[in-house]
Amino acid sequence: ILFLFLAVLIREMQPYGTLVCSNVHTEAVQAALAKYKERKMPMPSKRRSVLVHSSVETYTPPDTSSASEDEGSLRRQGRITSTPFQSHSNVEPWLNRVIQGSSTSSSASSTSSHPGGKPAAASSTATATTAATVLADLMAHIQLDNHSAPPDVTTGLVEHLHHERPQVASVRGVPRGYNSSILETGDGVPVNSRVSSKIQHIIVKQERSIDSLQQPDPNQPKPEGNQVNVLKGEPVGVVTNWPPSLLAALQRWGTTQPKAPCLTALDTTGKAVYTLTYGKLWSRSLKLAYTLLNKLTSRNEPLLKPGDRVALVFPNSDPVMFMVAFYGCLLAELIPVPIEVPLTRKDAGSQQIGFLLGSCGVTLALTTDACQKGLPKAQTGEVVTFKGWPRLIWFVIDGKHLAKPTKDWHPQLRDASAEIAYIEYKTSKEGSTVGITISHASMLAHCHALTQACGYSEGSISSCDAFLNVFQSRGLRPEVICPCASSSEALTVAIRRPPELGGPPPGKAVLSMNCLSYGVIRVDTEEKLSVLTVQDVGQIMPGANVCVVKVDGTPYLCKADEVGEICVNSGTTGMAYFGLLGITKNVFEVCFSLCMTATGVPVSDQPFTRTGLLGFVGPDYLVFVVGKLDGLITVSGRRHNADDVVATALAVEPMKFVYRGRIAVFSVTVLHDDRIVLVAEQRPDASEEDSFQWMSRVLQAIDSIHQVGVYCLALVPANTLPKAPLGGIHISETKQRFLEGALHPCNVLMCPHTCVTNLPKPRQKQPDVGPASMIVGNLVAGKRIAQASGRDVTQLEDNDQARKFLYLADVLQWRAQTTPDHPLFLLLNSKGTVASTASCMQLHKRAERVAAALMEKGRLNVGDHVALVYPPGVDLIATFYGCLYAGCIPITVRPPHPQNLATTLPTVKMIVEVSKSACILTTQVITKLLKSKEAAAAVDIKTWPTILDTDDMPKKKLANIFRPTSPDMLAYLDFSVSTTGILAGVKMSHAATSALCRSIKLQCELYPSRQIAICLDPYCGLGFALWCLCSVYSGHQSILVPPLELESNVSLWLSAVSQYKVRVTFCSYSVMEMCTKGLGTQTDMLRRCDSSVSFYGRTLCFMLVCWVFLSFSFTRVFQDSAEECGAARHFSFLPVLYFCIFGTAGPDPTTVYVDMRALRHDRVRLVERGSPHSLPLMESGKILPGVKVIIAHTETKGPLGDSHLGEIWVSSPHNATGYYTVYGEEALHADHFTARLSFGDTQTIWARTGYLGFLRRTELTDASGERHDALYVVGSLDETLELRGMRYHPIDIETSVIRAHKSIAECAVFTWTNLLVVVVELEGSEQEALDLVALVTNVVLEEHYLIVGVVVIVDPGVIPINSRGEKQRMHLRDGFLADQLDPIYVAYNM
Repeated sequence: ILFLFLAVLIREMQPYGTLVCSNVHTEAVQAALAKYKERKMPMPSKRRSVLVHSSVETYTPPDTSSASEDEGSLRRQGRITSTPFQSHSNVEPWLNRVIQGSSTSSSASSTSSHPGGKPAAASSTATATTAATVLADLMAHIQLDNHSAPPDVTTGLVEHLHHERPQVASVRGVPRGYNSSILETGDGVPVNSRVSSKIQHIIVKQERSIDSLQQPDPNQPKPEGNQVNVLKGEPVGVVTNWPPSLLAALQRWGTTQPKAPCLTALDTTGKAVYTLTYGKLWSRSLKLAYTLLNKLTSRNEPLLKPGDRVALVFPNSDPVMFMVAFYGCLLAELIPVPIEVPLTRKDAGSQQIGFLLGSCGVTLALTTDACQKGLPKAQTGEVVTFKGWPRLIWFVIDGKHLAKPTKDWHPQLRDASAEIAYIEYKTSKEGSTVGITISHASMLAHCHALTQACGYSEGSISSCDAFLNVFQSRGLRPEVICPCASSSEALTVAIRRPPELGGPPPGKAVLSMNCLSYGVIRVDTEEKLSVLTVQDVGQIMPGANVCVVKVDGTPYLCKADEVGEICVNSGTTGMAYFGLLGITKNVFEVCFSLCMTATGVPVSDQPFTRTGLLGFVGPDYLVFVVGKLDGLITVSGRRHNADDVVATALAVEPMKFVYRGRIAVFSVTVLHDDRIVLVAEQRPDASEEDSFQWMSRVLQAIDSIHQVGVYCLALVPANTLPKAPLGGIHISETKQRFLEGALHPCNVLMCPHTCVTNLPKPRQKQPDVGPASMIVGNLVAGKRIAQASGRDVTQLEDNDQARKFLYLADVLQWRAQTTPDHPLFLLLNSKGTVASTASCMQLHKRAERVAAALMEKGRLNVGDHVALVYPPGVDLIATFYGCLYAGCIPITVRPPHPQNLATTLPTVKMIVEVSKSACILTTQVITKLLKSKEAAAAVDIKTWPTILDTDDMPKKKLANIFRPTSPDMLAYLDFSVSTTGILAGVKMSHAATSALCRSIKLQCELYPSRQIAICLDPYCGLGFALWCLCSVYSGHQSILVPPLELESNVSLWLSAVSQYKVRVTFCSYSVMEMCTKGLGTQTDMLRRCDSSVSFYGRTLCFMLVCWVFLSFSFTRVFQDSAEECGAARHFSFLPVLYFCIFGTAGPDPTTVYVDMRALRHDRVRLVERGSPHSLPLMESGKILPGVKVIIAHTETKGPLGDSHLGEIWVSSPHNATGYYTVYGEEALHADHFTARLSFGDTQTIWARTGYLGFLRRTELTDASGERHDALYVVGSLDETLELRGMRYHPIDIETSVIRAHKSIAECAVFTWTNLLVVVVELEGSEQEALDLVALVTNVVLEEHYLIVGVVVIVDPGVIPINSRGEKQRMHLRDGFLADQLDPIYVAYNM
């Protein structure tokens, strides 16, 4: 636009240069890379299915068939390729890549963005020893401290199989006789795992100290020169015949010299296609002005009036029509707003442009006929309304659409004033768009200053072009003719004077880039690698005052050897940001009170305008520009220019792998500091190895030249980055896509270990404080010991009745005699109809038949163990009591899945062998399955014990029902797999069993007249107790809803609660999650249906391990259907099956908010809701009758005070008596079941729960009138992560990760040595896999101050979850190390 002003004013102009970019020599980059030439690093691989889409077999999910809640009956679709009982291919493909070497990659490659891509052929000639030697030698010499060989867990996989969420595919404690190739070491790592050795290489070779807070470099350069005063340009000369305005100049040249050429448009070959004369420009501008003011109407009113804003939408290839439109608007006293032509409705930055047009009140857009035809159209044929744009009227300004002015119409040619002439838009690096207003006076003054500075006069411009064309081949460089510096706010800041005007000779400076990063100017030699060569941009404009002020803080004047922001005081600058008064004062009105010397003396009484240019004033008052504020990246207190980083990247063989000009460098704020991100478009023909090689060399070059690490380097497919209007990359839009996870890169490297140096210091554990000192400290602080107990059982129930109900077999016989027809069980199928029922007598008779079969067919003795392999139903309950009648010990086992025997059947065999079962009771169908050919391929079917089919048993009455001689005799074994991967059977005596049932009965007020709904698996823990024990003991009716049925009917459980008007119901985490997700959008439909979901009265919903956010979500989703819905939770653990539950009476559950950072230090600090780093914790329920709870220190085993975090210890009559294992681990038995406090009450025997929590006395009162002690469970002690001296709970990290992106369905974290591994399930396209790597790394750094070592992207359903909703992280870890996850992508952050 400035050129057009000048052309109108003086008719001709000399050659006019552009801003000289800084130069980073390619030779310097190549020299910096020379030392890395021989140091190649293994390239991570990606899932081959991403490149070559193989056939996919579909089969039913595995089921691990243990009597364990670790195999959830609610599964999600997923994929897996192998199991712990399948062999894996060797390591040779990865070894080949190690020897060949390809990159310093810290992450694997991504989903291929180009169809038909094929993986490189893998050689199989290397050996493990050779690979280890190469890797060790490589890591010993590499200077990028944290780059290391990433483990490869994606090669050598079998064909991909559809798989639902795996339910604990492997457990610890494999029985003797199993294949040694799948056994584990003492650390629980598979012996055949090759991933573990690679991670060990990472740990050993990337040791780097990032534990201390970053300290300022004492040797950093500091400015030493004198303070620079304001630089004044030469005075503006006085011209007698100077036009009073640009419009007056246009009228003069258009009437006096109408045939003189004003503008000549050239095509791409340099051929003149059109010449616009001053006469044509004047006449066309008059026609357009007349038409805009007089011919455009709306409801018989002029559409436009003077002062309105009008959009100019013209392509860059049509300057003629743009010039006509521009001056036509000025003649009509309208304010033009030039913008680029929108090509699609989703152009990068288009929405911000629309916001600017809307804020300017633009209703009319001027364009050409050809341009208007190319705009996207709606079905009506009109131009579409672009996203965020106001509704516009499009007007074509071609000649046939313009009206000839009448003879009596003449435009008003006023003198140049401070009124707005036009608005120029500018986009900041954050993506916001502002409009800069330029006045008529500024345009005229700017032309005057340029004319004087360049010595323009009337003459022929073609002679200069001819001169350049002739001598360019002889060494004349165009960039030395007339370089200048300009900005949108200040227009032209400086320009080099032509030699004939006596200006100083061109200047050149070779500067140290290291010193420039500190804002200090130090001259260096070109032989150095990290130097920046800059040329001057001339001297400041005539009539202008220029000063250089500090970039940060108060704008003090810089010193002579200091880089700062250039500020201009002149009549040629812009006026303001349109409609933004606040930032206008900070940019256009930097007044004397702000811009001052170091002594506080104002430099001027005139306002200065910030240019956004970074530079300094050199010799001969030459201005040097080294960058822009918008391109400034501040990392650890050092400033780097994005253009310089791009230049360094381009110097690394750019044309082979990426497109020149298609590289974006920007910064993202992570952990209170800027991090450099480099994104480039990869050429389609570039191979994976070549791309990673280029990426690694770019990292090395930037590290050597700029002494700064790159946080993330990503390659995207060609033509996928958002384009700027002039063809470059739209930086802010690219950054936005990166932060939103919408960039879809095909290759990515994350290097947080290199970049993040401002982590807080690790926690230094203080010398242990003894338990006695802790008690004294609590007493001094006025805190009580954290101990609580439930109600006294003897006061709640008659002891005679307790002795009468001591044995469940006796209870069932008594109920069969006294209330034979009373219904105990009602089983529902997926359709909601009754599948089977059982009354007291019916259950008693069926149990007798089972006992008779055991004694006659099985020939079992008293005390023999019997495995019950049944699907959820009444048969399982009947056979359990049949075992008690016969004096046998029952063990409930989940049956194998018929479509996935290879995974589920070995677990059944393991449970049978570990429990030493002498007989298996099951159905006829399962019997055939256990003896089938398919089963023989998975296990040795010849070693099964006696298998009895209970479908067709004779009706025989048992002669004598067994009665235990002592309540301490073993009643049953409860086998389960813990979240840490330990398979163990818990021994439950008859006394403990009856005590458990009595506590639940008293707490929940269960009586024969009540009904409860149970949607839990019946194989272990609470589910088993509610299915098999409590109904017989309490006499209430249990409505049984197998969780597996919810897969085909999500509303089954809630419909049953509504249909039977149940007031108490039990469910698992996965059940409530499925209802929340599956029915959350269908509540309106459910209310309209006959089977609408509603809660009767006060419905208590007891949920296993319910996280507080899920309780809130469930209540919020179904609150309209409930008269009063109380979503409570209870808590159970392995040794003490059940000790805390909300009863039907008592205070409502409370929720507290604790500081997550304090929890990492084993402290509890309560905060307000919504506070930073706050974590909501819901009370875990009221302590059961007869149960005592205390909080003990995890190390000293001493008691803790109120609201102190420690391990929860429990003492109750229904404590289990110990573990039952084939190895008899007595130490584990004593530690868990017979723990004693080291100080205080040392006589009471406690059971250690293995969970961290705290007790807090509330202001509420319970039924007894005492103050209520609330128990809060924080997490499992065995699953906590010890990182940087602090204790992290996996659920906290996982919650942060899940919030990072909408496509993250589930997440699990674990550690291997010192690496934090994050496994993320991708619920979306595989193209989004690589987007998650940076987001996961960012969120964990921001919220938890941890660096993620490995990010694994997998399919939905890969993370194993048990029926309690607990993630089996240890099994996931073992599967990862054994190459069994078939990940989509594995990123190793180096």
